[in-house]
Amino acid sequence: MAVTSLKTTESYVRDRQAVIELTQKLVRIDSVYREGDPDPNGNEQQVANFVAQYLRDIGIETHVEEVMPGRPNVIGIIDSGKPGKTLLFEGHTDVVTEGNREAWTYDPFSAEIIDGRMYGRGTNDTKGNLACMITACQSLLLDQEEFTGKIILCIPCDEEGMMLGIKHFIKNGWADDVDGAIICEPEENNVCIAQRGAIRLKVDIFGKMAHGAISWSGINPNWRMARFIVELEKLEKEEQARLGRDPMLHWPSITPTILRAPVKGDAQINVIPDHCMTTLDIRTVPAQDHDELLGKIDTIIKRLQADDPDFKVELTVLDNRPATATAKEDPVVQAIYEAVAKVTGKEPKYNGVPGATDGTFLHVHGVPIVTVGAGDRDIPHQIDEYVDIEELAETTAIYRLAALNFLAGDAQ
Repeated sequence: MAVTSLKTTESYVRDRQAVIELTQKLVRIDSVYREGDPDPNGNEQQVANFVAQYLRDIGIETHVEEVMPGRPNVIGIIDSGKPGKTLLFEGHTDVVTEGNREAWTYDPFSAEIIDGRMYGRGTNDTKGNLACMITACQSLLLDQEEFTGKIILCIPCDEEGMMLGIKHFIKNGWADDVDGAIICEPEENNVCIAQRGAIRLKVDIFGKMAHGAISWSGINPNWRMARFIVELEKLEKEEQARLGRDPMLHWPSITPTILRAPVKGDAQINVIPDHCMTTLDIRTVPAQDHDELLGKIDTIIKRLQADDPDFKVELTVLDNRPATATAKEDPVVQAIYEAVAKVTGKEPKYNGVPGATDGTFLHVHGVPIVTVGAGDRDIPHQIDEYVDIEELAETTAIYRLAALNFLAGDAQ
């Protein structure tokens, strides 16, 4: 870190210890969304309760709003009392499943520190960065830093699912007057100004159940699904050739993920199923129009149906999240860029987010976003997830300085 004053040095050491301890406390609370969990403190409830009390204890105005049973949002408000802009920090409380615990070197909810790394589910994505943004704001209050306007801490549930938390936050008006948002996700402190969009589709193809030895008496949906998937692969290659490689987001993609037949009941090797289902995880770049892309998929279906009267298909759009891009000149981007440069002593790297984040919906709402945070970009959702301790300290300092940069006395 490039230290510029004694006060900065003292604050850095204090904040480093605080962010380590807070990250450990957050990671040790299991906040995996487990559907149907009867525990009233299951899912995000317990960690949200902890965060809300932590914010109150450090003097931040705090609101808790239930999105779904056991799944609340926490909102913190720091108002300078002076007119100015509003900056939003966003970091979610949910984490993905730990999977097979026996495959972990360390317990996924122990937050053990080994050789300068903290291990555990959420250390990287994104409880470490949630701790950074809270600690950065606590640091501003402890040092009685002067700024104008307002800081909002948006701490939603369900980022890893359908992003119900951020949608609820926006619907309730919390984002209406926000001038810029810092999305706190693991990006190796790259300044990420673009992110890929996502379309999630469910495709059901219907046939007629029959004996495998008497195939002419049935209608096999698997053949039809195979032809459809082959056509999607051709479409993916056409889109990649048309658009080229995005300098920050790489390639647009169409990925079949779940493939199931039969959809209900037991599978048997000598039985033609009556129903085949697949899901598609489509990732887009800003140059793609989602409606146009969906139209191309519909054209494929119509062409296959024209060649095969037994091709019966239902297409369901499960989610539709546009790609985003924020100009380098935007004030929130510049606030982060300057903070990264000063704290690290290095020229910041512009980059893009390979997946969607809660920032997607803030962008749609008209809020300029930039994504930056501690953690290796390739580690989220992996076994033995970890974050480097020094990167947590560095990110806390970056968030702290970025807030001061953005809210530096330019009253509106």
